[in-house]
Amino acid sequence: MSESTYVPPKIWQWKTESGGQFASINRPIAGATHQADLPVGKHPLQLYSLATPNGVKITILLEELLALGIKEAEYDAHLIEIMEGDQFGSGFVDVNPNSKIPALVDNSADINGDKSDENKLPMFESGAILLYLAEKFDAFLPKEPLLKSQCLSWLFWQVGSGPYLGGGFGHFYAYAPEKFEYPIERFTMEVKRQLDVLDRHLANNKYMCGDQYTIADIAIWPWYGALMQNKVYEAAEFLQTQEYKHLTRWTEEISKRAAVKRGVMVNRTWGELDEQLHERHDASDFELKTQDKITST
Repeated sequence: MSESTYVPPKIWQWKTESGGQFASINRPIAGATHQADLPVGKHPLQLYSLATPNGVKITILLEELLALGIKEAEYDAHLIEIMEGDQFGSGFVDVNPNSKIPALVDNSADINGDKSDENKLPMFESGAILLYLAEKFDAFLPKEPLLKSQCLSWLFWQVGSGPYLGGGFGHFYAYAPEKFEYPIERFTMEVKRQLDVLDRHLANNKYMCGDQYTIADIAIWPWYGALMQNKVYEAAEFLQTQEYKHLTRWTEEISKRAAVKRGVMVNRTWGELDEQLHERHDASDFELKTQDKITST
């Protein structure tokens, strides 16, 4: 055992200074830290989010639904600044007791014939929101039982695998205050395995469910597509992502979709100013209210 080997104490105690980059928002308890009502816009769907991979899943699907001409999928996207602790406001915690983005409220929900404010439908967890919207609008979810089962398998694969990519590899490779070989090696091996899983599947499938573009693709692309394009963790060279030819093809095809291009802009607060749409309340906002337009006025 080396001198630097960590020996866990008999009883763990919270050291607020040990959280690294996320020390201000990581804590071992749930619940609200302050009173803050959530804003409510004019559309049936109210999204409270940030353009992280999990948040982008929802805005891509909503933009894809609108591209199909489904007007009922109009939405307001309100910015939740997670580094400022917005997710611990009382209004957000009421919608998502887990205090993670994204969260969605469907103000058009009819629960047991009751459309009162008390019966508005709040929901959280990106996979659950994707499935809800796909079923509600009968889109991007296969109807044939075997294909639907495959779609859900890949959707749940993503929500189960994502923490290894983000909270595991991403944290220790990019965000941890110190670099340690063991966790980086452990999670790199797992992420490489996941990339190989996707690459092998896409060798014989245009999308995750054969020729159908579904919520499985919409769930997986923001995480693994961003990794392939070196847009998260700056790890493409480290992981040698160019080796995954079929995954590269799929990543590039999806990135060209107009709805995807719009979806990744919503609730985005970093990068090029013309690619940031902090809040989205109308389709015209993509033309009129990106940060380059706002800062130039």
